[in-house]
Amino acid sequence: MRNTRGLAALIFTLLFSTSLFAEYLYQDDVVQKESFAEAINPIGKELYEKTGVSLYLVMRRELENNQSIAEYALSIAQSMPQPAVVVAFSEEPKQVQIIASPSSMYDEFDREMILSPNASFIGAVISSLMFAQSFDDVKEEMSNYGGVVLPVLAERAKGKDVIEKYAVAMFGGYSETAEQIADTRGVSLESAAGNINQIGVDVVRYIFYGTILFAIFGYFRGRRRARIREAKEKEELNNEQ
Repeated sequence: MRNTRGLAALIFTLLFSTSLFAEYLYQDDVVQKESFAEAINPIGKELYEKTGVSLYLVMRRELENNQSIAEYALSIAQSMPQPAVVVAFSEEPKQVQIIASPSSMYDEFDREMILSPNASFIGAVISSLMFAQSFDDVKEEMSNYGGVVLPVLAERAKGKDVIEKYAVAMFGGYSETAEQIADTRGVSLESAAGNINQIGVDVVRYIFYGTILFAIFGYFRGRRRARIREAKEKEELNNEQ
């Protein structure tokens, strides 16, 4: 009987230790790599130890009953010891959101910046030139940059690279959220990505926009050449007549 209780206690301890290690990567049926968990969990653990804030990452392949990722993340955040923040991603439908409970936690990080489609100020300028339809749109685009999630998710990838893209994007969003919360509370995180991750995102974004600008330049150059060719053909036809 005593041996049975000892074995049960050992199993419980092992299971409890495993759950503690995995609790900040709360759900993941998308990336499913040990290296990903090993990158996420130390950040969550250090943030909790220094601030008392629990930051969870949720990666879902799909959602049920037409539920949005925001609704799903909110249900998790409200069920956790407070305060809690959930960075959540779903592949089908493709959605990303950051949900906090209580709502006062939104004052401790910039959700709009983290989830901005623009990684840098240059990206914001280009977006405003390409997509803004009014001066107000331009001002909004110009003030909305610093994103570390959507710029990566927007990049093209095939095969196994798709999963890597998801991992990089959500690691960036999770790490940036953790660092902002820590900074608000006057502490620093040794395990977070810092500016290295932002630099990587910026480089990817510059390449992305550079490709778009090159395509636009090629399109207008082609149209200009076509107009010149049509004008010459019309002139030659008039000369023959």
